[in-house]
Amino acid sequence: MGFDDWILALHVLSAFALVSALILLWFVYLALRANGGTSAALGQLYKIGVIVVQIGVAGTLVSGVWLAISLDAYRPWDGWVMIGFALLAIGTAAGFRAGHVSQQAGGSRQTLVLHAVASLAAVLILVDMIWKPGA
Repeated sequence: MGFDDWILALHVLSAFALVSALILLWFVYLALRANGGTSAALGQLYKIGVIVVQIGVAGTLVSGVWLAISLDAYRPWDGWVMIGFALLAIGTAAGFRAGHVSQQAGGSRQTLVLHAVASLAAVLILVDMIWKPGA
């Protein structure tokens, strides 16, 4: 197993962590809405979810750039890779804003929409990475 294989494993593991954390944050968000917005245990789960999202974003970005540079079959400026970068930026920005809004307003509708945008971006990234349109 070569170094690029390890980087690919890290890339997939980071993507798994990102998607898993987004799912966790959905459960926390919905539970907080049902619970009136207050729960110490859910607050701790929220913090863990945010940290894992950050690790997942950083891991997928760094390992993805590494693979695009290292592997002869791909380049960082390939269309599907650029789409992945754009979707990652959109999803990260929406998720960051969702977290910021939720700290100010609890379980507002804006938080729901922003988290939905972040989640949709993650799903589209997975579709992009699996099928590699234009590659």
